[in-house]
Amino acid sequence: MPMKKQGKTTKKSTGHPPQKSSKATAPKKKIVSTKSSAKPKEKKLQSAPSTEQATTSSSSTKVKPVALLRGMKDILPQEDMIWRTLMQTAGAITTAYNFLYTETPILEEATLFVRSIGKGTDVVDKEMYMFEDNDGTKVALRPEGTAGSARAYIGHGMQSLPQPVNIWYFGPMFRHNRPQAGRFREFHQFGCESFGVRDAAIDAELINVAYQYVADLGIATRVEINSIGTLEDRTQYTVELVSYLRTKRSYLCDLCKVRINKNPLRVLDCNEPSCQPVKGEAPQIIDWLSETSKKYFMDVLEYLDELHIPYTLNPLLVRGLDYYTDTVFEIYADQEEETAQSALAGGGRYDGLVEQLGGPATPACGFSVGLERVASVLKARTKEEPFAFSDGRTKLFFAQLGTQASKRGLALVEELRKSGLYLHHSFGKSSLKTQLELANKIGVTHTLILGQKEVLDGMIIIRDMESGIQEIVDQRKIVSEVKKLVSV
Repeated sequence: MPMKKQGKTTKKSTGHPPQKSSKATAPKKKIVSTKSSAKPKEKKLQSAPSTEQATTSSSSTKVKPVALLRGMKDILPQEDMIWRTLMQTAGAITTAYNFLYTETPILEEATLFVRSIGKGTDVVDKEMYMFEDNDGTKVALRPEGTAGSARAYIGHGMQSLPQPVNIWYFGPMFRHNRPQAGRFREFHQFGCESFGVRDAAIDAELINVAYQYVADLGIATRVEINSIGTLEDRTQYTVELVSYLRTKRSYLCDLCKVRINKNPLRVLDCNEPSCQPVKGEAPQIIDWLSETSKKYFMDVLEYLDELHIPYTLNPLLVRGLDYYTDTVFEIYADQEEETAQSALAGGGRYDGLVEQLGGPATPACGFSVGLERVASVLKARTKEEPFAFSDGRTKLFFAQLGTQASKRGLALVEELRKSGLYLHHSFGKSSLKTQLELANKIGVTHTLILGQKEVLDGMIIIRDMESGIQEIVDQRKIVSEVKKLVSV
């Protein structure tokens, strides 16, 4: 009897459910009561870390974030308006002057830049990102846009098209230089190139496009300009320059001492303080120009006078690349800021480049704008960065309250977009107060408000943000009502 009672007590202590589910749990009861099988299972659970244990371990170990490479930068959402404006302004002015968008690869054969930019230049000798591809080809990240544009002109037979062929580009370039304010190892350029015609009007047009692009962004600038003549002019001048530099060798920086024999014109580019007095007394290249080159340069200046573009003659301006001929120019911000010390844009004529790269003799001219430098000037002048410039959207905001309003709101915003009307909105925010605060920050004139009741009634509220007066209108008339508000 005691044994039977003991058995009953054991059954009760297991806590099993009623008889209906006892068959399903019976095998588990056998496994638990077998000593030989229970221990190994317990051992296995202890030796193998569970998912929960792994998660706990990883969460307790802080992962070091990956740092941004030196000299690189992120373009952040706070800069959206500035970069959007840089792109839109480039598109607008190139449309007005009949330049067609072209995009060349970021990666090119290294020989393209060595042959075009030239050995002895800082870009090729010190700054170019160059490496071997998997197939052994020496490749480089593009340090500028002109050489790739010339290669594309040759490779796609553009010489058979009506001349001039006017193209523009907008994208990243790479140079491994010393990072500083407004200068990065990855940077962006907007550029224009014109192939096929040698005429002073083309030079002036390109200077005007570069100048007006920066002016359209609200930046007052000045143009510095010079002529470095033809290759023959430059050869004669170089002999005189080398002779002069050798007499001043002891005053030059170490790099310029090497440049005397490798690439003497680069001495005129040097920014080292010790070299400035030597540069100031150097012979001026304009005195060595042929009569034809002088006449061409005077024609360019006359066009600039007609365009009322302010310019300064800079006899030491030669640009830093070997392919230039005749006209060279740079554009500086006309203001007392740190960024004004660096050129915002620069370019010139390069009549020998296409032939140098294996194409037919082709006159050409172009420029590029350093967009990070322009952006830094705009930031310095703008207190409200995110909302400083127009991005094409109207001064209206669309606010919604509730799931049904959000669904209907997306459809209404799309209807307005198809009619060419772009509204500010934030569908991720459910609080009407938060949305109205954002609308006030943006500075909109009116807010369209859609709630659950308005969805059912087929109506929408239009609120005047200054007076607070609200008007209820039919959703079917939303396009015409918004057009009225935009035209006011």
